[in-house]
Amino acid sequence: MAAPVPPAAAAPELPLPEKANILVVDDLPEKHLVFRSILEELGQNIVSARSGQEALRCILEQEFAVILLDVNMPDIDGLETASLIRQYKKSSQTPIVFITAYVDEVQAKRGYALGAVDYIPSPVVPEVLRSKVRVFVELFHMNRQLKQQAAAREALARAEAARAAAEDAMARADFLAEASQRLSRSLDIDETIAALLDVAVPMLGERALLVMTNSDGTVARIEVNPPDPGITPNLSPPLRHALARVIETRQFQTCTEGEHILALGPIMGGDRLRGVLIVEHASSMDGARVALIKEVASRASIAMENARLYSAVQDADRRKNEFLAMLAHELRNPLAPIRNAVHIMKGDEVTQVTMNWARDVIGRQADHMARLIDDLLDVSRIVQGKVTVRPERLDLAAVVERSVEASLPRANSREQRILVSLPPQPVEIQGDAVRLSQVLSNLVNNASKFSAPGARIWLDASFANGQARIAVRDEGSGIEPAFLPHIFELFVQGDQSLDRSQGGLGIGLTLVKHLVELHGGQVSAHSEGPGRGTEVVVRLPARLAAQEAPPVPAEAQPQRQRAPARVLVVDDLAASADTLMTLLEMEGFEVRTANEGMSALRIAEDFRPDVVLLDIGLPGMNGFEVAHRLRTQPASRDALLIALTGYGEAESRSRSVQAGFDFHMVKPADVNLLLSMIAEPRQPRGETAT
Repeated sequence: MAAPVPPAAAAPELPLPEKANILVVDDLPEKHLVFRSILEELGQNIVSARSGQEALRCILEQEFAVILLDVNMPDIDGLETASLIRQYKKSSQTPIVFITAYVDEVQAKRGYALGAVDYIPSPVVPEVLRSKVRVFVELFHMNRQLKQQAAAREALARAEAARAAAEDAMARADFLAEASQRLSRSLDIDETIAALLDVAVPMLGERALLVMTNSDGTVARIEVNPPDPGITPNLSPPLRHALARVIETRQFQTCTEGEHILALGPIMGGDRLRGVLIVEHASSMDGARVALIKEVASRASIAMENARLYSAVQDADRRKNEFLAMLAHELRNPLAPIRNAVHIMKGDEVTQVTMNWARDVIGRQADHMARLIDDLLDVSRIVQGKVTVRPERLDLAAVVERSVEASLPRANSREQRILVSLPPQPVEIQGDAVRLSQVLSNLVNNASKFSAPGARIWLDASFANGQARIAVRDEGSGIEPAFLPHIFELFVQGDQSLDRSQGGLGIGLTLVKHLVELHGGQVSAHSEGPGRGTEVVVRLPARLAAQEAPPVPAEAQPQRQRAPARVLVVDDLAASADTLMTLLEMEGFEVRTANEGMSALRIAEDFRPDVVLLDIGLPGMNGFEVAHRLRTQPASRDALLIALTGYGEAESRSRSVQAGFDFHMVKPADVNLLLSMIAEPRQPRGETAT
C-alpha cells in the first residue's frame, strides 16, 4: 500500500518583529551621544559610524531601516557618501535623512536627487527626529512582514505542489503496479494484448491501439480499445508515417491528428520489434504522461515476450511428444514384417523361393530401421554442434549423379521419372561428398515420397555469380502456406494424420538445412499450396572447374590371389557375434569369436587375425582397452582393427583413433562396405576413423 499523504500544510505564524537597525553617520562624537539618547525610546538598534568609509562598511554587513547622515564630514561628505550608498543593491532603497546646519537650494536638489527623503536642521528637535525615524522604522517592519508573508505563501504553494506531485507519483506507482499485475496474469498472448489495451484506457489516453508486426516489419494485426471494427482503413497519414518511423527506428514517436496528440511506444522482444502501442489523448502530452506511456510499453514488452516464449516452449513440447509418438510408430512398423518373415522361415516345408522372399523382407526393413537411426544420430550430433565436414574438391555433376543413383530404387519402385539437368560447363564445389550426397538424396527421396506413382521429379543444377544452384522440384502434394516457414524446424511434419501414409520422422529437412549451412550455403523452399508441388533450392559456393589434361591410365597389374583373411569377432551379444561369423564364413573368411576382452586377447595370440571386428561396450575391459592391448601384442599388432559399435558420437570416434582403431563403424554396419574392407585388410590405413 502507498504511504498516506500528509494533509495540506497550514500557513506558518509569523514571528515577532526583530529590532530594526538605525545608522547614524557623523564625525562628531558628541552628536552620536545626542542621537542615541533621543532615539533610545524607539527600542531599536543604534549603529554609529564616524566617517563615510565606516558607514559603507556597516552597510555591507547589516540592513538598516533608516540612515541619518551628516552633510559636512571631513573625508567624504554626506552627499558623496549617499551617492556611494545608492550604488549598493542592498541599500539602494534605504531611506536617507540628511542632518545639516544649513540647507541651500542647490544642496537640497542634489540631496533629493541622491534619494534623500528629508533634511533635518541641526541642532535637531528631539520630538521631530524621533517621530520621523519612528515612521521609517514602522515602514521597515511592515515591508519585512510583507516579505515574510510572501515567502510563507510561496512555501505553502511549494508544499501544495509537492503534495500534489507526491499524490500523482503514488497514483502512477499504483497504476504501474496494477498494470504489471494485469499484464503478467496470463501467459496467453491474446489475453496479454487485451490486458494492455484495458490498462491503457483511460489512464494513458482516451483511445489505445496495438499494432502487432511481423518479423519483416509489416503489420500483422491491429487491436483497438474502445473497439472499432473500421480502425485499419482509418489510420491517418500522420499516424501511418509515425508508425513507419517507429518500425524503422524502434524509438518512441509522437504525432498530431487534428486536435489530438498520439504517442507511439515500441513493444520489443529482445532485439526484435513485436508491436507498437499507440495512445491517443485530447490534450497535450506532458513529460509525465510520456514517461508513463514508455514505462507501460516497456512492461508490456516483458509480459508479451514471456507469453511468446511460453507459447514457444509449449509448442516445442507438443512437437517433441508428437515426434516421440511418430518415432515409436516408425520403429514398430518394420518390426511387424520382420517378425512375420522370421515366423514364416521357421515353417517345416518352406520353399527356397519363400526363404528368399522372407530374407528380402527382413533386409529391406532392417535397412529402413538403420536409416531412421542414422538420421536420429545425425540430428543429435548436429544439434550439439559435433558434426564436421571434410571438404574436398568435388565435381558438381558427379555429386548430383551419385545422389540420383542412390534415390533411383525408390523412384523406380513407384514408376517415377527423375529428370536431371546439369550446367554446360564443369562446376567445382568444396564439400564433403558423403554429406552433400545425403542432402540431395534426402530431397529427391522427399519429392518421391510426396508424389504420386508415375510422377516426374526434376533436379536442375546451374551455376551463376559464384554459386551453384541445385533445385529439386516435384508435382506432388505441396505445402500449406502457413506450414511452409516451419518445414526446416526439428520435429515438424506436415502429415499429422493417424494413418501417416507417407511415414518418416520429420527430421530430413532439418538435416538438409544444417548440412548445407555447414558448407556455407543456404536452402529455401517454395510451394504454391496443397496439390501444386514443392521446390527446394540449395545454393552452395562454387566456381567453374579448370580444364585439366586427362590422367594417363596406369598399366594394369596382374592381381595376386590372396589367402582367405582370418577375422576375429569380439562382441558380448551372442546373436550379433554368431550372425556376423556366419555371414563372414559364407564369404569364405576364417572366423573366431570372443565375448569379452581377456578371451579376445588369448584367442588373438594363437589365431593371429588379419582383421579384428571389436565391439566397444564390452563387460569388464572395454573395447578401447582391448584395442590398445591388441596393438601391443606381436600377433595382432598389424591387424586391421575396426570398431563395430552402437556408439557413434564424436567423443567415441576420437577415442577410437587414440586406442589404435583403423575404422569406426556404427551398428548396424553397411554389410557391403564391411566386406570390402575385410577383403583388403592390408590396404593403406591410419586415416581418421569413420
